[in-house]
Amino acid sequence: MWEEAAAGFSAMGSEARLKVLKTLVRAGEAGLTVGEIQTRTGIAPSTLAHHLRFLAAGGVVEQEKIGRTTINRACYGELQKLAQFILSECCADQIEKAANDG
Repeated sequence: MWEEAAAGFSAMGSEARLKVLKTLVRAGEAGLTVGEIQTRTGIAPSTLAHHLRFLAAGGVVEQEKIGRTTINRACYGELQKLAQFILSECCADQIEKAANDG
């Protein structure tokens, strides 16, 4: 899981990619075309294509080709896994310290 988590967090590692991902999360399961994402984010098409490839490679965005159109969707399951991964050790040191002090 460490390798997958590193890839996912790395994919989200820029302000522009976070903006794209947040836009896709807001759009829901239907997803958005590249043009719709571009309109909502204001990111230039060539730069947007680069960011989408990076997000897809990191496993946080999926792309589905339908004819000439590519639909982009947030991978909610993967995003949930990343959140669980980073929060799984929440407060463990405090709990351990309290157990040892008690």
